[in-house]
Amino acid sequence: MSTTDRAVSIGALADETRRALYEFIAAQPDPVTRDTAADAIEIPAHMARFHLDKLVEVGLLETEFRRLSGRTGPGAGRPSKLYRRATGTIAVSLPERRYDLVGHLLAGAIERAGDGMPLSDAVDAVAREEGRLIAASATASDSPDGEAPDDLVRIATVLDAHGYEPRRGGDALTLANCPFDSLARDHTQLVCSANLALIDGILDGLGCEQLCAHGEPHEGQCCVAVRPA
Repeated sequence: MSTTDRAVSIGALADETRRALYEFIAAQPDPVTRDTAADAIEIPAHMARFHLDKLVEVGLLETEFRRLSGRTGPGAGRPSKLYRRATGTIAVSLPERRYDLVGHLLAGAIERAGDGMPLSDAVDAVAREEGRLIAASATASDSPDGEAPDDLVRIATVLDAHGYEPRRGGDALTLANCPFDSLARDHTQLVCSANLALIDGILDGLGCEQLCAHGEPHEGQCCVAVRPA
């Protein structure tokens, strides 16, 4: 889900009825029916269904079907459609920040350091492994002319999906946004080292052997650029 899509999801709560439905359902220990939600905020059931399905559409609610009687087999009746709060987390940050990702990297590095590996080596190893995993899960895209995309297009696609805002200039990419901004400012050496290793890992995972990540700190943008090896 892109930042814009997440913003649309949050924006759905600007409607008072949808917000009331969402808050009621989020407060319940178990999934609830449309009629239960409608009665709770005192609106007609058909109106509740419309707003509930909109909340499902934007990813704020999830549904399941279950027979509330507990009976099965012929005569047990049709399963009821139940609504519950979505299990995922939706956060919006403009420009995009990925503190979840850097937190995951540093937590993994701390675990390895606890097993005796020097912290700097642990950060480098975990970040590179995560970069290769990101590359492995990336979906290749074709160039507009239908030909296979070149390496800069491939790495730019992946980095854009993770909030880096890549900008191409000739045979290189600069990254207009740092997804780890505030942590990188407060803990520059640690976070920027992890960032550099992460992007190198992505390049490795994509098989972009002619490119590498360079540390190039610039005010107001990511400290890494991608250039020919």
